[in-house]
Amino acid sequence: MSKKMKAGILVATLVVPALLYLFLRFATQNHYVLPRYLPLIDSMAGGAKIGTVKLADGSEVTDTLYHRIPPFKLIDQNGDTVTQSIVAGKLYVADFFFTRCGTICPKISSQLTRVQDIFRDKTTVKFLSFSVDPEHDNPAKLKEYAQRYDAIPNKWYFLTGKKADIYNLAMTGFYLPAVDAGVKAGKPDETFIHSEKLVLVDKDGIVRGFYDGTDKEDVDRLVLEIRVLLDIYSKE
Repeated sequence: MSKKMKAGILVATLVVPALLYLFLRFATQNHYVLPRYLPLIDSMAGGAKIGTVKLADGSEVTDTLYHRIPPFKLIDQNGDTVTQSIVAGKLYVADFFFTRCGTICPKISSQLTRVQDIFRDKTTVKFLSFSVDPEHDNPAKLKEYAQRYDAIPNKWYFLTGKKADIYNLAMTGFYLPAVDAGVKAGKPDETFIHSEKLVLVDKDGIVRGFYDGTDKEDVDRLVLEIRVLLDIYSKE
């Protein structure tokens, strides 16, 4: 192979990817659609409810109405009372866990550490971890757990409170299972049943995705969809 041919191949190898990136970045539109989950159901008509939705620019359109995560009032790892105001105007990732969990929780928390690190400089991205074992998980235990997974203060919150409030929030707010099986003699993992799902919630309180928090590839999808949502917001 001649030197000119080798040089041509080298140039093509370097230039073509750059040109392809520029084409995809500036000459095409992003057609990745991030769905909304949990439409409100019209019990009379049997389908999704339709109503007036206010857009970011103040205009109004007629569209499907979606379930929104309800307000809450809980205690964080610092012993402070917090409400949904900590995620007002933010997008966030939520999960349910407990500090004594030895099976899926360490896997989920490790994955959340990875996602947190990717978006550590994005102040509009938050993380909320709700304990399903609030009688044991006091603020001190939550703080120790938060430090174990390098949680960034005011970015990743670990929350406890009344069990009834947390379980109701899980089941009717995030549509995730949360059960105290009442197994007192067994291991904690046999007592508390909760989902391995991570939930992506947008700044309007609408669910935009569910992901298996123990599956790296599915968490990679979460990372991608957070980026898509951030890109959408940057254009508003």
